[in-house]
Amino acid sequence: MKTKLTLLSAIILSSSLLVNPSISQAKLPIAVNGQQLPTLAPMLEKITPGVVSIRVSGAKEVRRKIDPREFFFGNPRQQRSQKQPFNGLGSGVIIDADEGFVVTNNHVIQDAEKIIISLQDGREYEAELVGTDKESDVALLRIDAKELIAVKIANSDKLRVGDFTVAIGNPFGLSHTVTSGIVSAMGRSGLNIEGYEDFIQTDAAINQGNSGGALVNLRGELIGINTAILGASGGNVGIGFAIPSNMMKNLVDQIIEHGEVKRGTLGISGRTLNAGIAKAQQLDVKQGAIVMSVSEDSAASDAGIETGDVIVAVNSNSIQGFQELRSKISTLGEGKKVKLQLIRNGKKKTVNVTLRGAQLAKVEADKLHPMLRGAALEVGTTRDDMKGIIISELEERSPAQRVGFEEGDVIVQVNRKRVSSLRDLTNSLKDINGNIVLGVKRGRDSIFLLIQ
Repeated sequence: MKTKLTLLSAIILSSSLLVNPSISQAKLPIAVNGQQLPTLAPMLEKITPGVVSIRVSGAKEVRRKIDPREFFFGNPRQQRSQKQPFNGLGSGVIIDADEGFVVTNNHVIQDAEKIIISLQDGREYEAELVGTDKESDVALLRIDAKELIAVKIANSDKLRVGDFTVAIGNPFGLSHTVTSGIVSAMGRSGLNIEGYEDFIQTDAAINQGNSGGALVNLRGELIGINTAILGASGGNVGIGFAIPSNMMKNLVDQIIEHGEVKRGTLGISGRTLNAGIAKAQQLDVKQGAIVMSVSEDSAASDAGIETGDVIVAVNSNSIQGFQELRSKISTLGEGKKVKLQLIRNGKKKTVNVTLRGAQLAKVEADKLHPMLRGAALEVGTTRDDMKGIIISELEERSPAQRVGFEEGDVIVQVNRKRVSSLRDLTNSLKDINGNIVLGVKRGRDSIFLLIQ
């Protein structure tokens, strides 16, 4: 106890010496009773060479306001948009020293015509773009360089709220800036930052230019890729978000193998379990994803998943809601085997699922009607075994959402005519010139939605 108190006193003394100029002549202790004072320096010296600064340049099309006179003196179609040069800064992490692979955010390099990577030792290389996934905001680059140092990738599923974090990046062009904090939350979704969200939240200071940089644990292992901040000013307010390392690795492995991300699908629609649904369904579980419908001939139907099941864990890692489930499944990839833990009729059950590809049995709804734009449709079955067309995915602020659709809705009627397949829906919509009233099953409720 005496040693601990002495060490604590020394830390306090060190802090006071740093802020009190009247003791400027004193020497800071580096050890007390043979014990070295806490420092992250040795760990950072090993891994900061694995974090890089990224400069991009290019030109992208921007729309501008049209002067009415241009309709008389020019071609407005050619003048409504024009290419404007841009430059940008970001960060990246070397994940494979032999191959020269560098991972960053898609938004860092999007539309870039030239990507320059700067190493800590001053070397610079022009990077090759290997592949990207816009929906998850991940991009993979490659540089032809020797003597690189890669950051070891940790298992982000082992993280707990309260674990210490260190962020390394290039904020405001200040290369290899280091900040520290803790894991503030796990499984953050519903922020509408990316299409697929399963963020680590941290209070380590993250600012503009940190995007694509490393979030590491105290062992210097990569636990996430810093990607977003929450703050009206665009600066740090102690709420930053990182893509978990496991999610990043799943996506990067697919890009390396296939040149693109091949999303996995279960073939279900659902929603996040809340207190109201749990009480109504008499469920003795507080969080998870409740299955509202199951698509025919899907990975879920093959595995025996049923409507009303509550999925509570993926590969033994608990989930908080449907968006987290969707993100984990989609980034695991087509053909992957997944173990799902679920609650059915009050009993725990485990099912093994082989994920299907996202392209199976799915069409974009805007091909059927403009007001359905932003929805994806699959054939499935409602809770009471009525066959219909499921709204399996729905983009935020899309025409389909403005009409009133929600993920998990099942279309069963068009102007009171029964539809049970995509062909039925296509034929019914094609023959109507005026207003269209869709009969929709939403959980146990039946509603009508008008599209014009």
